[in-house]
Amino acid sequence: MQSNDARILRGAAIPAAAVGLVAVVVAGFVAGGKGALGAALGAVVGIAFFAAGLHGLRVVGQRWPELLMSAGMLVYVTQVAVLLILLLVFRDATFMNGRAFGLAALACAVVWPIGQAWMQSRVKTLYVQPSSEDKPSEEGPR
Repeated sequence: MQSNDARILRGAAIPAAAVGLVAVVVAGFVAGGKGALGAALGAVVGIAFFAAGLHGLRVVGQRWPELLMSAGMLVYVTQVAVLLILLLVFRDATFMNGRAFGLAALACAVVWPIGQAWMQSRVKTLYVQPSSEDKPSEEGPR
């Protein structure tokens, strides 16, 4: 993993984990142990989905950079669709609070892209990789 990718991952994961921790504490206070469990599972699912998506985009960007935009759209739509399916499946779960699960997953799903976009704007990423053959001539421009 390149240092820029690691910085972007940290810039998105740390705020999402903080929001997930706040969701666990609030859900535990409001809905008890089942609420805390639901919020913890929701936060883990949200963070894991978006981290896996970032990893997938990194791989696509290295191998097929011309497909990066379409792959990004596909990954994001897939993540949101799978999160929706999980929210519907765990809505009536009895071992945890489904509302806490959904709210924590939604909070992480909102905070992750914001943190990722903010960190992406701060990272200095080269758009063109200069090669050693492209050194400027010592004569200067003519």
